[in-house]
Amino acid sequence: MAKEAAKKIIHLPLDSNLLARIDETAEALETSRVAFIREACRLRLQSLERKRLDRQYVAGYRRVPEETDWANTGSTLLSHILPQEKW
Repeated sequence: MAKEAAKKIIHLPLDSNLLARIDETAEALETSRVAFIREACRLRLQSLERKRLDRQYVAGYRRVPEETDWANTGSTLLSHILPQEKW
């Protein structure tokens, strides 16, 4: 079993309208405010990481563009095969 990381208590000022929406949503999801905020933070960090990886992927292909020969071959083959399909 993995050892759980030590938790730190933080004080987080929130706009009262935002806090009310968080509380309403957490209640509707039958979870606590803390669990809801933790999950929201985890999801935001995951989203930022995906965006970073996407930017890295795009930058890599800009530096070293993919050869188009395989795509041209595939489209030529499909242009001969697809008309024969019974859709």
